[in-house]
Amino acid sequence: MPLVLDQIDLKILNVMQKDASLSSAELASRVGLSQSPCWRRIQRLRDEGYIKSVVALLDDEKLGINMYIFAQLKMRTLDDDERERFRHEVDKIPEVLECWTVFGDTDCMLKVVAPDVKWYQDFIFYVLLKLPGVIDISSIVTLTDTKKQTALPLTIRQFGPSKGR
Repeated sequence: MPLVLDQIDLKILNVMQKDASLSSAELASRVGLSQSPCWRRIQRLRDEGYIKSVVALLDDEKLGINMYIFAQLKMRTLDDDERERFRHEVDKIPEVLECWTVFGDTDCMLKVVAPDVKWYQDFIFYVLLKLPGVIDISSIVTLTDTKKQTALPLTIRQFGPSKGR
């Protein structure tokens, strides 16, 4: 059972999601703590698994990534070994940023980066269709990102009647 995060923990996580390059002194100042208690909280948040890693976000266009595609894969029924082989093969493909099993007409959805449509067409034939169990692919090609963020909401919005009802 995860521990309850207090307001200072939430502030630390919020600031770190937006700029993890801050020194512990700068972070402490932004959340209203002195440096040592702030550092201890950061260590606790790491130890408890709230902070999984600290990464640099790169400029996709400068790296030649001009498209994000959601590839929806229809799969034949896989046994446990085939499913594990599928996961292992997908893990080895750097252009696949995310892989999700989904409800609906398809079984799996991949978030793929690509330089252009021609490259993606080749990627389908030479990579995706060779994955274990893949029998069909439909793709959603994105045009413009109107919102792109990595920060998670730290509180979940509540709907409906109040808890007292």
